[in-house]
Amino acid sequence: MLRILLLSFALAASPLARAQDKTGGPFVPTPQVVVDAMLDFAEVGPRDFVVDLGSGDGRIVLTAAKRYSARGFGVDIDKKLVDQSNAEARKLGLAERVSFRRQDVLAARIEDATVLTLYLLPGMMNMLQPKLARELKPGTRIVSHDFPLNDWKADRERVIDVPEKYGSAGNWKSTLYYWVVPAKVAGQWDIKAAGLEPEMFAVNLDQRFQFIEGTTTVRGRTLAISGGRVAGTAISFALPLSSGSAEFRGIVDGNRLRGEVTYAGRSYSWSGMRPNPPATAAR
Repeated sequence: MLRILLLSFALAASPLARAQDKTGGPFVPTPQVVVDAMLDFAEVGPRDFVVDLGSGDGRIVLTAAKRYSARGFGVDIDKKLVDQSNAEARKLGLAERVSFRRQDVLAARIEDATVLTLYLLPGMMNMLQPKLARELKPGTRIVSHDFPLNDWKADRERVIDVPEKYGSAGNWKSTLYYWVVPAKVAGQWDIKAAGLEPEMFAVNLDQRFQFIEGTTTVRGRTLAISGGRVAGTAISFALPLSSGSAEFRGIVDGNRLRGEVTYAGRSYSWSGMRPNPPATAAR
């Protein structure tokens, strides 16, 4: 543990590391055990399109194609590594499924990804966060090795044992961070739920990545929702009403909501729509 702390401190303190922090860092191969764990964490399958930003020797995308029949591409600024990765894809007979491009990760087109993987230093992770939130589709899974995003809290974390890291054998650990890109739901929604009292009301939602807060006014009283969460296109929240908490669960479909609400021991269908949808709401 002391060796890990000393190594981490040395890396963070060096001027070279601070400069590399803004470019994603030097090429450090992701151990294969970590590659396997990342793809397992994301539950990669044959219908997935995997994008790896800072793809190095291509092993994440190549493994996804070889073991899970996924498609995808990797992006790296190092031409030698990109050429090596494309050559390996041809050698393995995977060139029709995957490819590698020499490109700045900040300029990469990532909207087709269903899974996005990262092993980049914190400075680049912070720079990438707005791009990921803006360009990835709701439901896209993100997995990062060792470094989290800036203030986008991971949905899940997993620590795994790694027998070799940084080219050195030992009792190493790696942390994996996992996110599901949430649908954008901020703004006013007109809710209709036959069976509730009232049946129609407006909710104003504020969103911070997967977490939502909001209020509605019922008979002059301002009520705050609780437990608000968006996971991909799934939304859930609770609203305190006269006879207890109404538990809403549903699906976000662009500027419409639909689902089921449980209240006072009974279940009802509910729906919602944005009367004035923001220009960025539709993808």
